[in-house]
Amino acid sequence: MDLDKPPPPPPPPAPPQAPRPEGCLTVAIRIPVRIIALVVVVPVRLLWDALVVAGRFLNRTVLRPVGRALLWMGRALFVWPWVALWRYVVVPVAKGLGRVGYVLLVVPAVWVYRSVLTPLGHGIAWLARGVWAGLAWLGRYLVVVPCGWLYRYLLAPVGRGIAWLAGVVLTGIGLTLYWTTHVLFVLPALAVWRWVLVPVGRVLAVIGREVGEALGHAWRIAGYVSRAVGRFLGTLFRWILWEPVRWVYRTVLTPVGHLVRDAVLRPVAEAVRSAGRATRQALAAARRSVRQARADARRMLFGEPRTPQPVDRREPTGRETRTLGSSTTALTKD
Repeated sequence: MDLDKPPPPPPPPAPPQAPRPEGCLTVAIRIPVRIIALVVVVPVRLLWDALVVAGRFLNRTVLRPVGRALLWMGRALFVWPWVALWRYVVVPVAKGLGRVGYVLLVVPAVWVYRSVLTPLGHGIAWLARGVWAGLAWLGRYLVVVPCGWLYRYLLAPVGRGIAWLAGVVLTGIGLTLYWTTHVLFVLPALAVWRWVLVPVGRVLAVIGREVGEALGHAWRIAGYVSRAVGRFLGTLFRWILWEPVRWVYRTVLTPVGHLVRDAVLRPVAEAVRSAGRATRQALAAARRSVRQARADARRMLFGEPRTPQPVDRREPTGRETRTLGSSTTALTKD
């Protein structure tokens, strides 16, 4: 069956095309142009990379914080006051004026339009329709019909004759001007384009292409050089400044800091904590002594405070409590 047949094999890939041979003019232009472009572009690329690094550092450390501060200051000085004025002054006043204008102007105007102007306009429209209908009838039979007859039987034939004559004359003049322009301007311009401008344009295109490719190669090589110089300066900065500082921090400052912490700071902190505990205990004892002295003085001056007497709530206690099953209660017993 046709459904069981394997799919056809894919077509073989097309063979790669051989590079187009270049002329001697291209090769003669390429080498000096690339040398000059490399000499000119490498310093420009180094300067550009240095400016980029300086600009990023300046943007990160100065421009962004200053810009944020200026933005906040601008909002605080210019935006927020105007927003508050608009929200809390202009909008309420405008709403009030709008309500007053609606009551004083819109409502009376609507009433006048609905009760006065609309009936008056309807009457004027009905009168105008009648007047216009009469004028249209008069204009049709006094102006349109005579003008149509005059155009159809007089002006149209005369215009067709004049148009035919003008077409013949203009056709002859146009053919004469066409061939004159073709011989005097088109053929010389075509010869100049074919034998002068096209070869010069091809040479200039080759020169421009080679200059562009040379600038591209020089820019990439300058990038490699700039990257190598940056890595060298980074390594030099690391070994001259960063590694000594790191070594001093690790081998000198860290042990000294640990020694100061263990020998000075921790004992001082423990002594301060002990002094604080003793001070708190002394203050607590002093407060207790003051409270006791105040209580003794009050007792000496005013005597012992009264002992609160129990209040009779008229509720039976013990065996005399009320029960739901017994008939004797605290209020009815003898």
